[in-house]
Amino acid sequence: HSGHIRLIKQAREENDRVVVSIFVNPLQFEPGSDLDKYPRQLEQDRKICEEAGVDIVFAPTVEELYPQASQVRGTESQQELTQVVHPTTMTAQMCGESRHGHFQGVTTIVAKLLNIIQPTRAYFGEKDAQQLAIIRQLVTDLNFPVEIRSCPIVREESGLAYSSRNQYLTPEQKEQA
Repeated sequence: HSGHIRLIKQAREENDRVVVSIFVNPLQFEPGSDLDKYPRQLEQDRKICEEAGVDIVFAPTVEELYPQASQVRGTESQQELTQVVHPTTMTAQMCGESRHGHFQGVTTIVAKLLNIIQPTRAYFGEKDAQQLAIIRQLVTDLNFPVEIRSCPIVREESGLAYSSRNQYLTPEQKEQA
C-alpha cells in the first residue's frame, strides 16, 4: 500500500541500494488470529517494488527463516525457537497489552532480518509507533550497526492510515475508524 511505498521512496532518496523484505511472520500472530487470512500478494508486491526502484526483494519462506521449527505457530512450536525478548515495560500498555507475544515475534524477525541483510539504514512507519520505539530499543540494546529511520504516516483520502488490514474493514467500519 501507499504507506509501504513511502518507506521505499524515502529509502531510495537516502541510499545507493534498496532492499525490501517481504515476510508474513507467524511469530507475530497469536493462535486463532488472522495469519491464514493475512494479505499475501507477492507478485503484486514485487511489481510495486520494481516500479519504485527497489534493487533487491528479499522474500524468504517460513521454512527458510525458521528451519528448526516444523510449524512456527502456537506456543508449543514457538518454544522450540530462540527468540528476542523485548523490555516488558515497553509492551505493558497499548497494543502490547492485548497482543500477547506480538512484539516478541516482531523483535525476533527484525533481529533476524537485520542480521541477514545487514543494512546501513532500516525504515519503519510511524503508524506503528510502539513497534518503532521497541525496534529502536532493540537496535540500541543489541548494538546492531544500523540507523533506524522513521517515515510519517500515510493516510487514505478519508484520513485513515494505510494498513494491510484495512481490507478487512467494511465501508462503515472504515468511516468509523
